[in-house]
Amino acid sequence: VTGVQTCALPISSMLNMMIQAHETSALSSLRAIQAAEVQYQTNFPANGFACSITALGGSGSSGPPTPQAAQMLQASLATGQKDGYTFSITNCTKTQGSNNQDMFTSYEVTAVPQTVGKTGHRGFCMDMSGDIKADPAGGTNCTIPVS
Repeated sequence: VTGVQTCALPISSMLNMMIQAHETSALSSLRAIQAAEVQYQTNFPANGFACSITALGGSGSSGPPTPQAAQMLQASLATGQKDGYTFSITNCTKTQGSNNQDMFTSYEVTAVPQTVGKTGHRGFCMDMSGDIKADPAGGTNCTIPVS
């Protein structure tokens, strides 16, 4: 019985360390998405911001960057899944730009654990200013500021 109790503590501790690493990675990924959005808006001003994670990705081997494959995010993050979290760009505000082209003028980014309690505890939301808030329940009801 003592051996089982001794073994349970390290497994629990290891899970908590893994969750903490995933949450740290999610915060870093949100900041990378923010930087990519700023660069996207600079490189493709007629489009404004990207309203999908995949538009910020793309491979240099497929040719020069385009608004649909801007090549600004690592492939692992551009899939929308990284280190136990799912990332989405949501709440995009669209206006009619020049030449009747849609232009996105705002966005939000969410990061939620793929399995709450196993890949992460908290969900995260970031507005276009870069302010990140957390949802302790693992969803997108983000109310707690993250420094």
